[in-house]
Amino acid sequence: MDPLTQGLLGGALALSVANKKESRLATAIGFTAALPADADILIGASDDPLLNIEFHRHFTHSLIFIPIGALIITPILWLLLRKRIGFKSIYFYALLGYGTSGLLDACTSYGTHLLWPFSDERIAWSIIAIIDPVFTLVLLIALILGFKYYKPGSARVGLTLAGTYLLLGLWQHQNALESARELAAQRGHDVQRILVKPTLANLILWRSVYYSGDVFYVDAIRVGLGSNRFYPGGSASMFVPERDLPDLPRDSVLARDIERFYRLSNDYVVSDPGRNNVLIDIRYSMLPTSVTPMWGIDLNLTSPTQHAKFRIYRDRSENMRETFVAMLLGRDLPE
Repeated sequence: MDPLTQGLLGGALALSVANKKESRLATAIGFTAALPADADILIGASDDPLLNIEFHRHFTHSLIFIPIGALIITPILWLLLRKRIGFKSIYFYALLGYGTSGLLDACTSYGTHLLWPFSDERIAWSIIAIIDPVFTLVLLIALILGFKYYKPGSARVGLTLAGTYLLLGLWQHQNALESARELAAQRGHDVQRILVKPTLANLILWRSVYYSGDVFYVDAIRVGLGSNRFYPGGSASMFVPERDLPDLPRDSVLARDIERFYRLSNDYVVSDPGRNNVLIDIRYSMLPTSVTPMWGIDLNLTSPTQHAKFRIYRDRSENMRETFVAMLLGRDLPE
């Protein structure tokens, strides 16, 4: 999730187990220690555009790396705080703070290497968006109250409410998943793969992507208290290198980059409908009904010895925002 929420969760967890005397220091240590795991975003190479996203949420977010990450940050904090708190206490609070990073990111839909090096699977529970103001606000209020009044109990209440919110996300996820399967069944589709994920900043509007008969189908599902509402979306055929690029040498740099992009996208790869020689991750779009991508790779087929270029696309038009809000509120879409 975003760095602020990561820090708030780490700070709240450290505060929740601290004594009153160390409550403020524990908060600061836990908050700070929750942030360095995202330093993996700095890993990259100018001649290999995919290396950066390949290592984002990688080993620094794994469960086995938690004690190592905490140990790296502890001496730095000890130099600043050694006159006020001991090394062991700093490490303990840093361990709690750092330990939240991978687990919280696994709750989103992007995927996290929690089990590295034992498994290369990118774990994504998809029960909360990468930015969720409700979740963040709960932790922020709890942390402010606990920090200001030296009350670890406030952090415990905040963590309980935040955990309840994640359980709500799990409930909504299952509801959206069942609805997506029902929609596919109504269309007579035999679902081979399926996923649902919350859209930005809410647990109400979900994006559904399922694969049937060599085609990915994209829809939006508004999961309400009473009944759900469907917003049919687009579709696109799965990209198959052997079929779609038969002349591309299988041992070329470009072919290996396509394989890497497949792994990063969990095989949800299609050709961009609006751009030639661009592969996209169909799991993500600014609108939950759209196949217009948020990112993809640009293939230079005339130079297979060169790396593919990673591209980011954003649509922040007024029409896009109006359509998103209409679906979120369960209204008819604007013409």
